[in-house]
Amino acid sequence: MTGHRTLHGRILTDTGWVRGTLHLDQRVRAIDTAHGDPRSDDDVPLILPGFIDLHVHGGAGVDIMQGGDSACTVARAHARHGTTAMLGTTMTAHEDDIVQALQGLAGAIGTRAPGMARVLGVHLEGPFISAERLGAQPPLVVEATLDDVRRLHAIAPIRALTLAPEIGQHLGLIPALSALGIRVQLGHSAGSYADGVAALEAGAAGFTHLFNGMTGVDHYQPGIATAALAHAQYAELIPDLQHVHPGAIRTALRAIPRLYCVTDATAATGMPDGEYALGVQRVHKCLGCVRLSTGSLAGSALTMDQALRNLVSLGLDLADASNRVSRYPADYLGITDRGRIAVDAWADLVVLDRELRVRAVVVEGEDIALD
Repeated sequence: MTGHRTLHGRILTDTGWVRGTLHLDQRVRAIDTAHGDPRSDDDVPLILPGFIDLHVHGGAGVDIMQGGDSACTVARAHARHGTTAMLGTTMTAHEDDIVQALQGLAGAIGTRAPGMARVLGVHLEGPFISAERLGAQPPLVVEATLDDVRRLHAIAPIRALTLAPEIGQHLGLIPALSALGIRVQLGHSAGSYADGVAALEAGAAGFTHLFNGMTGVDHYQPGIATAALAHAQYAELIPDLQHVHPGAIRTALRAIPRLYCVTDATAATGMPDGEYALGVQRVHKCLGCVRLSTGSLAGSALTMDQALRNLVSLGLDLADASNRVSRYPADYLGITDRGRIAVDAWADLVVLDRELRVRAVVVEGEDIALD
């Protein structure tokens, strides 16, 4: 349904909480606070901006690297958990496999089919990373060239690109990549603190799954994560409480003003325990974790609604937690009409009950079926 209608509740607007009524079609047309809901706050639905996930590999048993309509399936699966916009994320692979994934993503980016989250573009997580910090990426890394990136960018728009800045000529590429409108993120890197600072000075915008797949916080030999804590405005973090200890999450929240959250979700998301694809590799979901056969973490089974609940469980108030799964990722991409509830913004909304469980999702005015 995308015709004109209303939603009533406690609304987290662009300027704070109000009680009232949203008037919307595909976009928010008015916020009426003159006739607030008479029920107690405990009984009133919570209406938040839809979640924006900038690191999604899969869901519902499907991996984006499969190409074809896989991205559409993944975007439908995540929409049911409140994600209203996302970046389809690739794995390190041979170029032909990356091209196949981008061709599939191009179709999903060009047209939002019913029931889907909006696919805003691509997060190219590999192959321009360090062989020393692969994490769950396969050993198919290559050094980037501007021509390589331009060729891939022409297939489907790359909005974020993970780069190890210490490799070859990567540092020198950052200004040109930024000029293409690509947010360069530092990650899967064996670089030093100095490498991280130099990359930020060259125009790098963020960090990929902070603390994971990068040199860390050593007081004698500080690494990429230390550069993030000391200097970053933005960084993504996986708040499944498995990838990063709660103490380290709290440290990052104090240090990085616009730390935002991602799922790094795999095909195992929303599925029972078992074996699933992650690019050319097989991963195993068991007891909520997704791992390689070696036991290493390999993405997650996290959804953004659970990410929000996890943040609140760490002590964040709901408005702050909401910003980190909606507004800040939108701001990071330079998007001003998503990630917030404001007049003329897209009607991307998630309705929660008092336990922060999803009760309704709206994507560009369309009600998403939750089952």
